[in-house]
Amino acid sequence: MSREIALVPEQTVFLIVDVQQYSCSRQGGMFRGRKPVAMAAFDYYFERLDQMVLPNIVRLQAACRATGIEVMFTVIESLTQDGRDRGLDYKISGFNIPRGSADAKIPDAVQPLGDEMTIPKTSSSVFNSTCIDYILRNLGCRQLVICGVLSDQCVESAVRDACDLNYLVTLVPDACATYTAERQLASLNTITGYCRQRDTDALIQEINRKPEMIG
Repeated sequence: MSREIALVPEQTVFLIVDVQQYSCSRQGGMFRGRKPVAMAAFDYYFERLDQMVLPNIVRLQAACRATGIEVMFTVIESLTQDGRDRGLDYKISGFNIPRGSADAKIPDAVQPLGDEMTIPKTSSSVFNSTCIDYILRNLGCRQLVICGVLSDQCVESAVRDACDLNYLVTLVPDACATYTAERQLASLNTITGYCRQRDTDALIQEINRKPEMIG
């Protein structure tokens, strides 16, 4: 058996993790109130987001939508205003994004279209605080393409849990970001044993390949 299996569109879901105002905007809650000197530490992260990650997500969305691959989103968002439904780790960490708040909004460039699903979560792994596994199985999903932020936190958690639940996972490194280049590289090296990795260009080529060309 192998992880090196080409995507089957009708069995695949493209999962975009936590790409939202809170974590992907300099005005988002994760960064709000920080002094300019402190914000300078995140220059790499925002340059990667703006110049690489968000444009690549847009490209992947277009390829997936054109071939019938379901596009799905997760966002960190409480079910309540005061966050009383959050997991203990999020309470200790102080993460509370109230239901319907601006911080839960997905950037305009990568917004869901039509009835594409957005699943609010209150844990690092979407599989621990939501019914996403139930939804994926109802969709007939066997393969997940995963990208988003942060590479070494919620993205890694989603990849590991998806593997343990018997999904074949493809991670898209150039559609993921974390705070430093060192952390990004370490994350990709650490997660290697759980998934195959394909950059955006290679994955789009695979998605667009005719079925008879897939061996």
